[in-house]
Amino acid sequence: MKNILASLLTLFFVQHAFTNEVKLHGNLSNNKKISSDILGYVLQYRVYTPPNYENLTNLPVIFLTDGQWYLESGRMHEEIDKQISSGKIKPIVAVFVDNRAPENLSNNRRNSQFLGNGKYVDFYKNELIPALEKSHKVSNRQEDRAIMGMSFGGLNATYFGVMASDKFHMLGIQSPALHPVPGIHDMYSNQGRLPLKIFLSTGTVNDTAEHARKLKKTLDTKGYQLKYIEVPEGHNWQNWKPLLDDALIYFFGI
Repeated sequence: MKNILASLLTLFFVQHAFTNEVKLHGNLSNNKKISSDILGYVLQYRVYTPPNYENLTNLPVIFLTDGQWYLESGRMHEEIDKQISSGKIKPIVAVFVDNRAPENLSNNRRNSQFLGNGKYVDFYKNELIPALEKSHKVSNRQEDRAIMGMSFGGLNATYFGVMASDKFHMLGIQSPALHPVPGIHDMYSNQGRLPLKIFLSTGTVNDTAEHARKLKKTLDTKGYQLKYIEVPEGHNWQNWKPLLDDALIYFFGI
């Protein structure tokens, strides 16, 4: 656990700059701001739209928590663009939600947002999703929405599966740090199978393998549609980034 915490500190207090930017076939927006009455503060996010967006409708959408790191370290916008352009996945919209305060990027709100926060769920259901549906040509179907995160963001995606399965069909759970919500397994065990499709991964070197394996067992027992991957890596982007294409193809493959 000490090694995991050390990796978390390294991951979440070192900011990365965009380098070697790849020219996209689609488009990545600048930051957009949304004032949340539910949370009581302003959040920011960026939106990737696919090639030929102007001629498309009812697009599937994936929400990335810790969106700034999925952009900067994961380069997920580039991976999405590559997979769409190569015909391996259908065109999708991606929303990269920044957990930092827009007016003070050193104010990281992820611990208050991701550790089983019902208000954060309500923000998505009642504010962010409706705002996106007004501004972008995304589907309004539960079957076409995904949410994905790593570490505490993986916990958050797991929690969203229980609390918002009416809105989210697909859960991307990378290296889930589940210990802040120890009852999360019972939330799945003590009810019928929810309409979810789940991608779950973990590293095996000082990562969250114990948590992920227990969650896998719980999900398998309930008969969930699940893709599970273990890799010989730690709690870092050498683990998460190479699996982004696996998750995208699993969710949106043609």
